[in-house]
Amino acid sequence: MEQNFKRTLVTAALPYANGGVHIGHLAGVYVPADIYVRYLRLRKRDVLFICGSDEHGVPVTIRARKENCTPQQVVDRYHKLIKESFEGFGISFDAYGRTTSETHRQTASDFFRTLYDKGEFVEKESEQYYDEEAHTFLADRYITGECPHCHSEGAYGDQCEKCGTALSPTELINPKSAVSGAKPVLRKTRHWYLPLDKHQQWLEPWITEQHKEWRSNVMGQCKSWFDMGLQPRAVSRDLDWGIPVPVEGADGKVLYVWFDAPIGYISNTKELLPNDWEKWWKDKDTRLIHFIGKDNIVFHCIVFPAMLKAEGSYILPDNVPANEFLNLEDNKISTSRNWAVWLDEYLLDFPGKQDVLRYVLTANAPETKDNNFTWRDFQARNNNELVAVYGNFVNRALQLTKKYYGGRVPEQGELTDYDLQTIEEFKGVKAEVERLIEGFRFRDAQKEAMNLARIGNKYLADSEPWKVVKTDPKRVETVLNLSLQLVANLATAFEPFLPFSSARLREMLQLPEVQWERLGSTDLLPAGHQLGEPALLFEKIEDETVQAQLDKLEATKKANEAANYKAEPIAETIPFDVFEKMDLRVGTVLSCEKVKKSKKLLKFEIADGLENRVIVSGIAQHYEPEQLVGKQVCFVANLAPRTINGIESQGMILSAVNFDESLSVMTVDRPVVPGSRVG
Repeated sequence: MEQNFKRTLVTAALPYANGGVHIGHLAGVYVPADIYVRYLRLRKRDVLFICGSDEHGVPVTIRARKENCTPQQVVDRYHKLIKESFEGFGISFDAYGRTTSETHRQTASDFFRTLYDKGEFVEKESEQYYDEEAHTFLADRYITGECPHCHSEGAYGDQCEKCGTALSPTELINPKSAVSGAKPVLRKTRHWYLPLDKHQQWLEPWITEQHKEWRSNVMGQCKSWFDMGLQPRAVSRDLDWGIPVPVEGADGKVLYVWFDAPIGYISNTKELLPNDWEKWWKDKDTRLIHFIGKDNIVFHCIVFPAMLKAEGSYILPDNVPANEFLNLEDNKISTSRNWAVWLDEYLLDFPGKQDVLRYVLTANAPETKDNNFTWRDFQARNNNELVAVYGNFVNRALQLTKKYYGGRVPEQGELTDYDLQTIEEFKGVKAEVERLIEGFRFRDAQKEAMNLARIGNKYLADSEPWKVVKTDPKRVETVLNLSLQLVANLATAFEPFLPFSSARLREMLQLPEVQWERLGSTDLLPAGHQLGEPALLFEKIEDETVQAQLDKLEATKKANEAANYKAEPIAETIPFDVFEKMDLRVGTVLSCEKVKKSKKLLKFEIADGLENRVIVSGIAQHYEPEQLVGKQVCFVANLAPRTINGIESQGMILSAVNFDESLSVMTVDRPVVPGSRVG
């Protein structure tokens, strides 16, 4: 257990610096890690919290190509954005570095060289796709083609985005280079591999027998890899962006990003503590904890430990509390499809509400299975829990104290059986929150903290100090004293979870420091203590605010559908003389009205330059009649008349049907004389 160690080193997965960070990242990795670190600091434990931007690898080069800039420009921009987003949410890293730093380059190179010199790698030759026009080997993501499973075009060499199937480049049908568009060819190339199969004999019992306390989802994924048998994994690749492989004859080869990135934890520690970093990484009295998402389980439980063990001087992780994935509105979060709630945008749209998102993401934490974020649930949890339970209790206790005692904490008088029962209910909160946090059960721990507010609300409602203030003022003093002690306990209990609101609450209480060891006490605020000015701790989130976020997602969904839309096949070819028989004209809409007893039909009167005509069109579900009056529309003038709902229709108005079956009437971009031909 953690208390048997002198210190704890906590790492959080390095986010890719090829885009911003979203709520899935926050829920899966950074909020739980921050809760844990803040808790350890409150317990006065020796702890270090390390993270940084992962700036190498193919995703960065793809982004650079799309944006027509250099990879360095990409990572500089997104490193800054990511760092500021984390700071905005109070993620309290001791160090947030980057893998393009000179310290990291040297650390990663030295690490590789140590393993190389010890003979821990094997060299293997393999065939990979090569672009003969661009004169470069192609990373999997730079190869596209037809998916062999769902047969959609544009599948990548590592995965089909359409059906989600993992692929290898050689499985693609009609592969082509995303760099030049040319058909790639297979060429031999030589790389260094970490022989994981050699390490399975110690890795498997180390995880399955010595770490049975690990989460079931983590253990399950590791076991499945062991059951399949570990295979050698390349530690280098042909690429021009990354840390050069530090051996002779390795021109044009860089360290594979999965090998390079976790070493970033070490190099970022080194940058922070250049003279003292080794005790955090090499002393057996240090406990190493990795916070990650489930897509990183294999790297942090199997691959990185194998690297550390092969090097020989490093400690191994004691726990890897990986979370599953968070979905958004019942759909998988996707950065490529912009289906996400981006942290930098949230900070702009919801100023001062960082803790609301921290609370909701912790309440919905995907600790052992995937979970779902919806904006309606976000609103409900804020309004029904943070506002109606926590904020309501705090506000009532402080406002009543201000009203009756000028904001000074009253004396605690004789305690009734009900007072003692209430005290009994919350005095065990410290031990329970500690037990849950140390077991990495942050969702349940936050629920336990919220239970204090529920106890307080019930106590105030049952005691009704506003009713007995005139008949039994001594009783009111005791009730408000005990209520304020509960409020002070809330400020402490929520400190790891909601740091911004806890700081505001301590300011209202004029309680400068958090004393975790006194959580559950009934004398946190002495009688006569002057409180600060009460204010609302949380505010209600209105329907229109949430609807704006839903509208933003709906616009994203439509943009994705439009981007993936394929037009219907062209109809059978017709002779030109058949087309010439069609008389297409422009007319001005003089009047438009709905056809009675029909939801679909509109009746138009059209000025066609000769005699006005009536046309009936089935577009009532797409337009209100008044929207079309005065418009100049295109219509087929020589279509045989047809009776529709008892009205003779003399032509057809032309419309374009969009991918989502919405409809747009064809008009002209400048006025023309009614009756003008289209052609």
